[in-house]
Amino acid sequence: QVRLVESGGGLVQPGGSLRLSCAASGFTFSAYAMTWYRQAPGKERELVAHIDNTGGSTNYADSVKGRFTISRDNAKNTVYLQMNSLKPEDTAVYLCRGRFPYTSTDYWGRGTQVTVSS
Repeated sequence: QVRLVESGGGLVQPGGSLRLSCAASGFTFSAYAMTWYRQAPGKERELVAHIDNTGGSTNYADSVKGRFTISRDNAKNTVYLQMNSLKPEDTAVYLCRGRFPYTSTDYWGRGTQVTVSS
């Protein structure tokens, strides 16, 4: 059974940090590119950060460049999102997606809530 389970969300003050994790099971994690998305109420889902299957290539939304870092540990079947200097506009549900590049097979987690507020 394929599972992607996000964790690490919560309430944090502006300027604070959080580290999100997305634990994968049921598929060959090391073959999948992983992407973090976020969705705020009333807004479209937004790509936040992407990492290829080896971890050798990453890219970010302009809104998070220099503040967020995506990484992965293929031995632990987990992808991470380190979020620093958080802003209220980062408030959203954060979801991870795994994509097998040759077939575009997608797996999604259910998300973890991040709220940035004083």
